[in-house]
Amino acid sequence: MTEKSELTISKFIEAPPAKVWKAWSSPEHLAQWWIPKPIECRVVKLDLKAGGGFETLMREQGSEFKPHVEACFLEVMPEQRMVWTTTLAEGWQPIEPWLALTAIITFEPQSTGTLYSARVLHKTAADGLKHEQLGFQEGWGTTLTQLAAFAQRL
Repeated sequence: MTEKSELTISKFIEAPPAKVWKAWSSPEHLAQWWIPKPIECRVVKLDLKAGGGFETLMREQGSEFKPHVEACFLEVMPEQRMVWTTTLAEGWQPIEPWLALTAIITFEPQSTGTLYSARVLHKTAADGLKHEQLGFQEGWGTTLTQLAAFAQRL
């Protein structure tokens, strides 16, 4: 990545969009795959509507829970698309995140499953590079693998 402020990742999941959405839309389900194992995830808020809050905490073994994501949903179309941003909290309240981004997640039906795609937009190319260097492909890739396995079991 040189001049881009956008990062993308996609994965074909051998489960229909309804099951992939179900894995996303329940706090109990989301906690099972949202953060790369063995890190533990706690879902604080998952209000899937425009203006709804999205907040997760993470905990490595032997430590306290710490903030992972605080965001606001901008758009929610069940089993099709969701958009959320870390620059706003629940109810459209402006916040100062450690990394400002907007994530556009799509669930596209394909043959026997779902093409799950994430476009992650950053304010600047420098922010995109920071996210990439922090392990975007590896981290989001791991969670997509966990999501695929979880959705197939639903």
